[in-house]
Amino acid sequence: MSLFGLGSRNQRTFRPKKNAPSGSKGAHLQKHIVATLGSGNLKEAVRLPTGEDPHEWLAVNTVDFFNQVNLLYGTLTEFCTPVTCPTMTAGPKYEYRWADGVQIKKPIEVSAPKYVDYLMDWIETQLDDESIFPQKLGVPFPQNFREVVKTIFKRLFRVYAHIYHSHFQKIVTLKEEAHLNTCFKHFILFTWEFRLIDKAELAPLHELIESILLQY
Repeated sequence: MSLFGLGSRNQRTFRPKKNAPSGSKGAHLQKHIVATLGSGNLKEAVRLPTGEDPHEWLAVNTVDFFNQVNLLYGTLTEFCTPVTCPTMTAGPKYEYRWADGVQIKKPIEVSAPKYVDYLMDWIETQLDDESIFPQKLGVPFPQNFREVVKTIFKRLFRVYAHIYHSHFQKIVTLKEEAHLNTCFKHFILFTWEFRLIDKAELAPLHELIESILLQY
């Protein structure tokens, strides 16, 4: 998971951490992520390692970013409630409704914590489906793998957008802003490197994202 600790605050996690897919190959790439993040060079950390399979790289990082967002949101579950956040928003202009295309086909309005709960369940279902995220070496990824990953990243971004717009002051109070900002920089640089989120989807945090990209 992320290297960046949350200080001395020992919060409960939102849900258990997921392990990297693809057996020993996934573990190897996970070590590469740890090593490059440890160097502090986020731009290098997101780049596809020489000779590696792009799909393997996307798979391992998808799990890692899921775990990061899971841990970040887990620190806010007592503050992000149906009362404080009756809808899933990212400021006054952006509201997200939930649909998974299977059990809920028509987008429905739900509270922010319910949206995140639906989202994390949905992502876990994708990660656990070996026809999408194969666990064994040599098993091919599906043709629509990149599209699945793009949907996961688009929806994880919405959690970041909600945290920044609705809970940033609480993050500051908890002294977690440095951790949040580092995780978000890593997330944005990775999505930018592999063009995983359409520009229009990034609008709620446009100014912050522009400042991140200008630094790198």
